[in-house]
Amino acid sequence: MSEYRKRFRDVRHAFGTFRQRIRKRQAQFGNVRRGVGRHIYRQTARVAGEERMNSWTATYHRYRNQLRSFFHQYIDPDAWYYPYLKNGIRGTLIGALLLGIYVFILNYNFLYLTGAMPTVEELRNPKLNQASEIYSQDGIMIGKFYAENRTPIKFENIPKPLIDALIATEDVRFYEHGGIDPRAIGRAVLSLGREGGGSTITQQFAKNLFKTRRQANTGFLSRIPFVRKIVYKSKEWLMALKIERNFTKQEIITYYFNTVDFGSNAFGLKTAARTFFNKEPDSLNIQEGAVLVGLQKATTNYNPLRNPKRSEERRNVVISQMAKYDYLTKSQADSISALPLVTDFTPENPYSGPASYLKNVVQDYVEKWGEENGFDLYTSGLRIYTTIDSRMQTYAEQATSEKMKRLQQTFDNHWRGRNPWTDENGEELPGFIDSVARRTQRYKSLSRRFKDMYPDSIMYYMKNVKYKMRVFTWANKRGYDSTEMTPYDSIAYYKHFLQSGMVAMDPHTGYIRAWVGGLDYDYFKYDHVKQGRRQPGSTFKPFVYTAAIDDTIINLSPCDRIQDRPFRKEYRENGEDKIWEPRNSTGYYSYSNMTLRRAMARSVNSITAKLTDDVGPERVAEYAHRMGIKSKLDAVPSIGLGSSDVSLYELVGAYCTFINDGEAIEPLIVQRIEDRDGTVIETFTPKKRRAISEETAFLMRYMLQGGLQESGGTSQGLWSYNLFKNRNEMGAKTGTTSNNSDGWFVGLSNNLVVGAWVGGDDRSIHFRSTDLGEGAKTALPLVGGFLEKVYADPKFRNLQGPFPKPTIPITKEYLNCGYSGDEEPTEESDSTSVEGDSTFIPVAPAPDQITPPDTTGP
Repeated sequence: MSEYRKRFRDVRHAFGTFRQRIRKRQAQFGNVRRGVGRHIYRQTARVAGEERMNSWTATYHRYRNQLRSFFHQYIDPDAWYYPYLKNGIRGTLIGALLLGIYVFILNYNFLYLTGAMPTVEELRNPKLNQASEIYSQDGIMIGKFYAENRTPIKFENIPKPLIDALIATEDVRFYEHGGIDPRAIGRAVLSLGREGGGSTITQQFAKNLFKTRRQANTGFLSRIPFVRKIVYKSKEWLMALKIERNFTKQEIITYYFNTVDFGSNAFGLKTAARTFFNKEPDSLNIQEGAVLVGLQKATTNYNPLRNPKRSEERRNVVISQMAKYDYLTKSQADSISALPLVTDFTPENPYSGPASYLKNVVQDYVEKWGEENGFDLYTSGLRIYTTIDSRMQTYAEQATSEKMKRLQQTFDNHWRGRNPWTDENGEELPGFIDSVARRTQRYKSLSRRFKDMYPDSIMYYMKNVKYKMRVFTWANKRGYDSTEMTPYDSIAYYKHFLQSGMVAMDPHTGYIRAWVGGLDYDYFKYDHVKQGRRQPGSTFKPFVYTAAIDDTIINLSPCDRIQDRPFRKEYRENGEDKIWEPRNSTGYYSYSNMTLRRAMARSVNSITAKLTDDVGPERVAEYAHRMGIKSKLDAVPSIGLGSSDVSLYELVGAYCTFINDGEAIEPLIVQRIEDRDGTVIETFTPKKRRAISEETAFLMRYMLQGGLQESGGTSQGLWSYNLFKNRNEMGAKTGTTSNNSDGWFVGLSNNLVVGAWVGGDDRSIHFRSTDLGEGAKTALPLVGGFLEKVYADPKFRNLQGPFPKPTIPITKEYLNCGYSGDEEPTEESDSTSVEGDSTFIPVAPAPDQITPPDTTGP
């Protein structure tokens, strides 16, 4: 017993010592406090004056004594509890003062300690980061742009079982508290977080909408780990109280479902319902809603795609919570929990859906417009209505797939056992894939990794290490194969594919109706409509004929004749003397006098070269630019045969001038832009300008019809398509460049201009024969197949019909051209050679020896 007494005395002595130290520290703190108080008093007196300071001090002591006297009427100052009560009141007041200071610091980010808080205006009018949606002109959504993929939903479209599931799982007293639930906080503290974190739905809404945690990271106190969490929670509590004062419970629920992140790049309930179940929110059943609510605990751990078992377990927890709080009966909960987990994953990305290649153009256009008008494409929730027609776009994509699949089979058979990248002599280019590989991101990444110290390692990884990858293929309906392949082999694999582009435009409004920039955007990102530029070959020839007819000095008509004979041009370029002698694609000259209409229809190179020389290369370039070609054109003798690169986009736009009575019209992609509420912000109209005379436009339209009507016309393959009902008329022009590297075709009707290009990724990839590689065999089928589908649709019946009669007097002869007697009725292909060394001119064969190329098949 004595030992215990000794220990008790030691403890009591230690406690007494500790108490003395506390009192000593209190005395020291009191001295410091009094010293600070005296310092403040002196400084204030120096500013306000001694007399005024004394008056303030006397007033303070008077009120303090009055307050003390008031309390002493009810409380005995000599009672044993008085010191405790006094200290308690003082502590409470000090605590309230400190709390007020802390709230002030939080609210106003005093000295940048805690990070910004939303302003009153932001609180009353919260702005969601909302995806901007792209629509076709007929109202079909074709894509989105977003920082967070979110489309807001109204309260009436949220199914009640989903709301019940959320409340039962996340905040069962949601309708009872004012933003903070003390009971939930107490439970979280006592269980050390094992029974939940104590956050209410309102707090979660504040965190999601106003990014309180992200904003807190900008404060100085966020650098202190433990203090950071206190600041987070404090801001959420403060915002929750403010939200409860400014929003109804219904509005809070709606905002919650619109702001929450469900994972898999799905923000908000509407996007999540589409992503995980391919449904609208009001079509979700109880178990599907439980899956989405269950995701709020951890979007990765309970993702139904990555972790289906965990997701199902969490779904059943949510359902049991609904039964616990009487939102479901026990039998209902048991039967629903027994159901298997079923999802229909339909992810959204900016380029999913139709018109994928067009979206890049829309993105650039609207981003620039947004910078000028104060809108953000990715967060403003704009509704962008394009000029694309959804049905035409579908037909264009279908026609491209069907025709390019067939053409690729022909190309593969043509090169079977050989690689298609060859030089001018038909020999395979050595080191071709090596040079392409060095331009890839993977090669550059390996170069940075090995820093050129181990160059052999770079090619080892490129040529020998296989990776699992999904590659494009025409062999199955899915459009892809999963395989293992080295990066080097994948480059060679993709280089064997022919590429294509097609665009359709309304010539009167400038509206782009369909846009197919390639085979499949998932695998081929390069846009061959606007981004790609290649030599247009014979499709450039109409600009030469336009200049010859429209120019008042040359002043020709479709009936004027030029002899098909060798052409030789000596000229000087960049200080070097050159000779240019173009050849006809047939390899001979007929020496017949052809009308301009027939010469253009047969795509005779010698006559085009002569016309270019007569008009002048500079004048040809001027007319092409005037009609809509934006690319730089070299004013050299070969310009008329399409030696300068242009894009399909600008070529089709320039051809619209012929249909639009000589007025050039700029292609239009975006028709109007609305805000998130559907209010029209801006409407766009095409820009028009007079480029050529109305008479010239009519005559050139008539000339282009010659490609189908004249003997030997290169566009007669269109007759094999069902395009000429309802008295429909068309004009067209084919184009093929040197070595069949590029195949072009542009078809014109009164209400639609359609152009297509086909070729390899590189100019060295091509067919070896013109019979297979000319534009009439590669690009024409795309346009023909597309128009056949469009014209078969009753919706587009109004697009068919004849060209209108001229509304002005036509002063130049074009109908009764007569026959010269020496015209050679041989068909021509459309191949254009623009090389300067074409000096060998074979003797023309006799007419019965000529075997014209087949230009009537698809």
